[in-house]
Amino acid sequence: MERTDELGALLSETGPNAVAGWVLVCVLVLTAVLTFLQGAFDWTFIVLLVVAIVLVPSVAFRDPRVMPPWELIVIVAVPILWRALLGRAFLTDVPAYLAVAALALLIAVELHQFTALRMNHTFAIALVVLTTLAVAGIWNVLQWVADVVFGTSFLLDGRSQDAINADVMIEFGYAGIAGIGGGLLFDLYFRSRNQLPTDRTYVPPKPRVEPDAGSTVQTPSPKLRDPLGIPPRRQRQASRAMQIILVGVLLWGIYVRDLPTIANAAVALVITFVPALLEREYDLPMDAGLVLWITTAVFLHALGSAGLYDAIDPWDHLTHALSASVVAATGYAIFRAVHVHTDHVFIPPKVMGVFILIFVFAAGVVWEILEFVIDQSAIALDLDAVLAQYGIHDTIVDLIFNAVGAIIVTLWGTAYLTDVADSISQRFDRWAETE
Repeated sequence: MERTDELGALLSETGPNAVAGWVLVCVLVLTAVLTFLQGAFDWTFIVLLVVAIVLVPSVAFRDPRVMPPWELIVIVAVPILWRALLGRAFLTDVPAYLAVAALALLIAVELHQFTALRMNHTFAIALVVLTTLAVAGIWNVLQWVADVVFGTSFLLDGRSQDAINADVMIEFGYAGIAGIGGGLLFDLYFRSRNQLPTDRTYVPPKPRVEPDAGSTVQTPSPKLRDPLGIPPRRQRQASRAMQIILVGVLLWGIYVRDLPTIANAAVALVITFVPALLEREYDLPMDAGLVLWITTAVFLHALGSAGLYDAIDPWDHLTHALSASVVAATGYAIFRAVHVHTDHVFIPPKVMGVFILIFVFAAGVVWEILEFVIDQSAIALDLDAVLAQYGIHDTIVDLIFNAVGAIIVTLWGTAYLTDVADSISQRFDRWAETE
C-alpha cells in the first residue's frame, strides 16, 4: 500500500536526513554501551528502546535512507544523553516530557505506516498530547507500586506524603506544558513540510478491513438498560430520586454554609441534566441505563463531598472508578465518532482499549492538577477546599482506580455506547456540510 498522506510524509528518505539520523543512532548506541558498563541498566534499556523505535522504518523498508525526521530524534535524544552521560536531570521535567511527546509522535507515525491503524495529523497530535499526560501518570504509578511492593525509594523517599505529592503535581504540570507545547510545535512542523511523501510501499501483515463490509443487515445496538435487570421506568425513577436527594444535599449545604458541599452538589445536579440537554438539542440517544450511569457517578461524588469521603475510606475509590468509567465512555464515544466520521482515521477494535486507557489516564492527571490547584488556593486564601488532596497515596490510588474504571468500560460497556458515538459522528458530518 502506497502512503501518500501527510502523516506518512514524515518518513523521509533524503540523504541529509538519513545521515543525521544515523549519526544520532550511533551516538545513542554508544550511550547504551556506556550506561551498560556503568551498571545503569535502566538507562541502557531506555536508550535501546528508543533506537529500536527509530530504526523501524529502515528495517521495514530494507533501506537505510528511510528514517524519521532527525529533528524529532534530537528532541528524544537530548534528555536521554543529558541524564545518562551527565548524571543529572534538567531544572524542570519539561524537556523530558517533550521527549516523550516526540517519541509518541514517532510511534504514532510508525503505527500509521505499518499497521491497520490510520490517523491524520490532527488526530496524531491530539494523541501525542494525551499520551504525554498519560505517561506522567503511569510513570508515577509504577514508581509508587515499586516502592510499596519492592521497598525501593523512587517516590517514597522518606519525605512527607504532602511534600512528595506536591512534587508529583508539579511534574504533572510540566508534563501538561510539554504535551500541549509539543502538540503546537508538531502542528507547526506538519504545516511547514510541503514535500511529497515517500513513494516507498509497505504492505502491512493484515490489511485494513472495515467492520461489517458488504453487510446490508443492521443489527440493533444493545441498550445499557438491558443488562441491569431493572425496568427502564424504574431506572428513570432512580435517576429522578437521586436528583431530588442532590437538591436536599445542596439545601443542607446552604443551611450549614459548607462551601465544598454546596459546590459539589450544585455541579453534580447540573451534570444530571446534561443527558436530557444533549438528547433534546443534539439528538444524541440517551437511554435510561446511560442516564442512570452518569447520574450515579456524580451523585456518589456529591455524597462523598458532603461527608462520606471522611466517614468511609473506600468511598473515594468507588467514586473514582465510577467517574473514570464515565470519562472512559466519553473517550470511546469521541474516538469512535472520529473513526466513523472520517476515512482518514481508522481505529482497530484491539487498539481502542489502549486509546481509552490513555484518555482516562490523561484526564486523571488533569483532574489531579485541578484538585491540587484548588486545594492550594484554598489554603492560601484560608477557605474550605471544594476539592482536596490527601497526599501521594491518595493521588496514586485515585489514578489506579481510574484505570479500573477504564478497563471495565473497555471490556463491558463499549457495545452500549455505539448509538451515542454514531450520533456524534452524524453531528460531525452535518457540521462539515455547513462549513
